[in-house]
Amino acid sequence: MCLAACSLAAGCGGSSSAQEEPDAPTLAELWRAPGEDVAIVPGSADFGPGRVRLTFLVVDGEGRLVTRPTAKVWLARELEAVPFVETTARSEKIGVDAVEPGEAGEIFVTELQLDDPGTYWVLAEPVGGTKRIQAVGNVVVQEETRAPDVGAAAPASETPTLANAALEQLTTATVPDPELYRASVAQALAAEEPFVVAFATPRYCTSRTCGPVVDVVSAVREQHPGLRFIHVEIYQDNDPTKGENRWVREWGLPSEPWIFVVGADGMIRSRFEGTVSVRELEEAVSSLPS
Repeated sequence: MCLAACSLAAGCGGSSSAQEEPDAPTLAELWRAPGEDVAIVPGSADFGPGRVRLTFLVVDGEGRLVTRPTAKVWLARELEAVPFVETTARSEKIGVDAVEPGEAGEIFVTELQLDDPGTYWVLAEPVGGTKRIQAVGNVVVQEETRAPDVGAAAPASETPTLANAALEQLTTATVPDPELYRASVAQALAAEEPFVVAFATPRYCTSRTCGPVVDVVSAVREQHPGLRFIHVEIYQDNDPTKGENRWVREWGLPSEPWIFVVGADGMIRSRFEGTVSVRELEEAVSSLPS
């Protein structure tokens, strides 16, 4: 998914609530505190009411990524309102190997409880370092998500496999993992066993963080030899000029990449929009009922 400056698509909620005292600072006042003021660069955008995973980068005025272990996060109904939630975002590793120059190696992630549709404001301040910086953006919770949400049935897509296509036709990965193309989504659902499916295009990734997603899937697959892992490319004939393929349209995906963890009952148990760390995906897979 392309990371666009400032506009997030999430909502509000968190682990601890700020006290709305008369003299409490507004979100705008926190943003204008000493330090550099910038816009959040979001890594996720498709949010509906409920629990969501909000990801973002913080980039300073000179285009440099700000990477620190954690960031403080505040949420408010308006920029000039007092925040009603204060929580923490953690830094998660992107991919499994060293990143290329200019690419992001970490991304901030926070889990939020977003029960009501609407537009909110988020402020993030990375903790530590010699330079203070505050990043602000607006977050939007829709009435429902565009991509299948947790609890929804996984579409029974007849995604391509090695049984009907050559490996080089199935993936744009530089070093393909053949195990990701043994079964289609429809076959995995028919087997009534849990599985993981990733929709991503390693070669034509359009953001600073999405390229290593298939590598993450392969790394977690190696730790779970009895579980099906599936990779599906994004574009028709792996050609961006031809537009999205029918499997992306069947799943209603508004962006890429996406990873879905599906239970034996065919219901989606976890979903990850944009980049995901090995730790996060491993945790989701390990939580599947045995």
